[in-house]
Amino acid sequence: MNNNHILKKGARSYFVWTFFLVFLLSNQIFAQSVTVEGVIKDGSGLTLPGVNVLEKGSSNGVSTDFDGHYKIKLTNSNSVLTFSFIGFKTKEIAAGGKTKIDIVLSEDANTLNEVVVIGYGSVKKGDVTGAVSTLSGNDVRKTPIANVAEALTGRIAGVQVISSEGSPDSEVKIRIRGGGSLTQDSSPLIIVDGFPVNSMSDISPSDIETITTLKDAASTAIYGSRGANGVIIITTKSGKDGKISVNFNMFYGMKKMANEIDVLAPDDFVKWQYEYALLAKGNADSYEKYFGSWQDYDMYKGVKGDNWQKQIYGRTGEVQSRDLAIRGGSDKINFNFNYAHYDETAIMQGSDFKRDNLSLALKSKASEKVDLTFTMRYSNAEINGGGANEQNEVSSNDSRLKHAVGYSPIPMPGLTTDDTDEAVSGYLVNPFVAVADNDRQQFRKNFNMLGSFSWKITDKLVFKTDLGLDNYNYLDSRFYGRSTYYVANKPAATLQGMPALIMSDRKDVRFRNANTLNYDFKKSLGDNHNLKILVGEESINSQRNDVNTTLQGFPKFFDFDQAKKLTSQGKPISVDNYYFADDKLLSFFGRINYDYKDRYIFTATYRADGSSKFADGNKWGYFPAAAAAWKISEESFLKEVSWINSLKVRLSYGEAGNNNIPTGQTVKILESTPSAWIDGTENYWAAPNILYNPDLKWETTVTQNLGLDFDFFKSRVNGSFEMYKNVTKDLLINFLIAGSGYSSQYRNMGETQNTGFEATLNVVAIQKQNYGLNFSFNVGINKNRINSLGVMNGFNPSSTWNSAIDGDYQVKVGQPIGVMYGFKNDGRYEVSDFDFDGTKYTLKPGIANSSGIVGAVQPGSMKLKDLNGDGVVTVDDRAIIGDSNPKYSGGFVINGNAYGFDLSASFNYSIGNDVYNANKVEFTTSTPNGQYRNLSTDMADGNRWTNLDPASGQLVTDPAALTALNANTTMWSPYMNRYVFSDWAVEDGSFLRLNTLTLGYTSPNSLISALGVSKLRFYLTATNVFLLTNYSGPDPEVSTRRKTPLTPGVDYSAYPRSRQLVFGLNLNF
Repeated sequence: MNNNHILKKGARSYFVWTFFLVFLLSNQIFAQSVTVEGVIKDGSGLTLPGVNVLEKGSSNGVSTDFDGHYKIKLTNSNSVLTFSFIGFKTKEIAAGGKTKIDIVLSEDANTLNEVVVIGYGSVKKGDVTGAVSTLSGNDVRKTPIANVAEALTGRIAGVQVISSEGSPDSEVKIRIRGGGSLTQDSSPLIIVDGFPVNSMSDISPSDIETITTLKDAASTAIYGSRGANGVIIITTKSGKDGKISVNFNMFYGMKKMANEIDVLAPDDFVKWQYEYALLAKGNADSYEKYFGSWQDYDMYKGVKGDNWQKQIYGRTGEVQSRDLAIRGGSDKINFNFNYAHYDETAIMQGSDFKRDNLSLALKSKASEKVDLTFTMRYSNAEINGGGANEQNEVSSNDSRLKHAVGYSPIPMPGLTTDDTDEAVSGYLVNPFVAVADNDRQQFRKNFNMLGSFSWKITDKLVFKTDLGLDNYNYLDSRFYGRSTYYVANKPAATLQGMPALIMSDRKDVRFRNANTLNYDFKKSLGDNHNLKILVGEESINSQRNDVNTTLQGFPKFFDFDQAKKLTSQGKPISVDNYYFADDKLLSFFGRINYDYKDRYIFTATYRADGSSKFADGNKWGYFPAAAAAWKISEESFLKEVSWINSLKVRLSYGEAGNNNIPTGQTVKILESTPSAWIDGTENYWAAPNILYNPDLKWETTVTQNLGLDFDFFKSRVNGSFEMYKNVTKDLLINFLIAGSGYSSQYRNMGETQNTGFEATLNVVAIQKQNYGLNFSFNVGINKNRINSLGVMNGFNPSSTWNSAIDGDYQVKVGQPIGVMYGFKNDGRYEVSDFDFDGTKYTLKPGIANSSGIVGAVQPGSMKLKDLNGDGVVTVDDRAIIGDSNPKYSGGFVINGNAYGFDLSASFNYSIGNDVYNANKVEFTTSTPNGQYRNLSTDMADGNRWTNLDPASGQLVTDPAALTALNANTTMWSPYMNRYVFSDWAVEDGSFLRLNTLTLGYTSPNSLISALGVSKLRFYLTATNVFLLTNYSGPDPEVSTRRKTPLTPGVDYSAYPRSRQLVFGLNLNF
């Protein structure tokens, strides 16, 4: 504890006093006299920040502020002003005694001088040798979003953004080129202003300058142990020279549930209840108790039932966001201040999300050779509600959507759990009770400080040191009411049936220091040679502490709010304080950038990482990479081809590592266990809590990449093509072991492979001063394969939703990750498959018997294929029946503008992926403990097999009559003993979604300048506008079983996605 106190207190004092005082005291902010001023815009009328305005023939110059405004004092009223900006043509205008000059800059045909951020530095876009993609902050802010990761959807080739469901703070997974890890997380490393973070969820979209994605090892190897799954670099806004500018943005919108699962109407529900009672009970007593006699059935026709899905998920949600940015300063010191508030009342009862972000960035030129920066960021998020399901749920019985689908559409007064065994499956829970009894509240707080000192030792040598401190606190309170599976099964017998509360308090502290030396040879090697060398050292120390508290036995009438306020009324079952071993990383790295005649480019990097997660002998990992590029367009045979601006071929090879396992896996760690009784007294004793493995070593990904960049017709057409092969070896696998007293052990075993192709195309179709049209398109093709599993050939992980048979996914050598494993459906058993002796049906010889899987079979039962031909369907007759991996994925964007109006449409798509529709299985099956549940319309009257003669109200047994009764039905009977996963529940999940559609209008300056406003834009944005798919469920973009990455693509009790309409404005002063 003393060390933690010293670390926190010392680091904060260092940042606050050293950097802040240097900024405030070592420089003097002064105002510049103004003789000429104006606003600079592009051809579409948008203002341009950062344009260089220079008095020709002197060093007197300024830059435009965030609103494109500039002020400059000229030494001569007849001086010539030069306006220059990357990507635009330089323009010169004589002042001629004028005091106001507004200009429009035209885009330059050559955009290859744009700067691209890479690891520990930046390069010109034309000199990039790796697979790198960039998204501007303007593109991010065009979409009203809560999570920055959503802005990447469909924007970058080879990058999949997978939102698990539709909750306001739903988990968003990012996969770059498939990801290589097996049982561990394949998420990319995320870097914000040089500092590694766990996710993007607590970053304000309004604070982002650029997002750069590094996809191949030539780009990521500089990050060594953390770059195996790709790297995303986020650069936030910094200060700008010039007058203080104020930017205010806001939006307000409403959202509604987009789709729901159709269920049986009340009359059809009642009809099935009657047939079920006859099939299961042999009489109608259990039906007549609640619905009357069969002769009264007609009274239910036309009755409007309760739509529980709309009552739970159908409220009109509201979303609002406000952010304020203040930016300005001088050439000596400048700043950027940003505050953002996001508030969402979600479509689900009891569900909402709030977040506040505060940031301050200071940048100072302390002297001609010294630059200082200081950044502080604070984020505070509150998430209320348990959602539709949870990643770490105790049982799928507590999933909330199932109650809204399966609960009776009409009142059934007096129905209790004593009347049926349905309490086991939880379907007798009123949906409102299920929501209240599965409540949750989460708080996330994040505070970090970053500072840098840069010293230009000579004209060629620059030293830079970065320091960072990050504090993260996560509080999670989870309430289990009386109706939950947890309360009914987990506590001791005397406490079962009484509410419980589980609280978790997690604290993470991370400290980072990086030191780099950059040497630029400039012209030392002659005009044809350019050489830059970077060497550096980096250390990161991460600490984590968890406190988990379990309280049970609250008074039965307690709700979540009462349990939180009166925790003393619960019995403390456990209070566990975990101090995790420090995660320490020490790194040394270097990079060489060389080009000859700006035509032949070579880059080499090398990094050595030492990690405390591995034992001596395996601590260090070594990660080399090299890349070369050839600018073919600079060769004499293409130099004179006017329509080719640039044509470049890239080739790269590299290695990157992964140590993404918990700390303490290589040493024996003892924990206190109160489970031994001596003479009737509970005693504490110490035992190992893991089966450690001192031989663990680095997981390594080897990447080969071939790329082609092109820029044609004065940049009207540009893009890139990529081919790659990634092989990940020495996989860090959480290996299941039996007979040892432990459930699993981390081991290095196996190898995966990803090969693919990516294409990006950008086209400027129309580019005029008052109107324009452009579009961009990208596609990614990735094929995943397991090359080796070490001592294993394969295993079968379980999605654990409610399937009767575990192991519904398969991990096997030669197959991709994410394949579904189950039975092949063979329709249903027909009357002709049986012999009838007047009292019962018996399967004919040669007809496969599925009773061992589906339960007793009769005409109308589900029929499964007997793959091994032994006449009996068993678990050995399962096969691979689906693949969650898409064949193609990507997106395209269309942008247009005309006379102040702008229109943008963003699409994303996926082709060839399968979805495991577990809802389809559960909501078409009435098991023996599920009499009074509703079904989906897949089992509507006329579709489902029926044994009921509606005229007589009796079951039909005669073969001919039963055949005639079902001549037009297509489905089997819902009456079945188990939930069985077959290929009938595997559906094509291909889709095309219009993700966002925005219409905006920017007011002319002539109307607003008198008010002191430099820009005023109004816009309307619709999200999730339409979805084209053959998938029968609410939405194919879903993945709800997230306990393991090996079971993707399952649709079970997902929080429904919403459709949203937002009105917003951008106001700049």
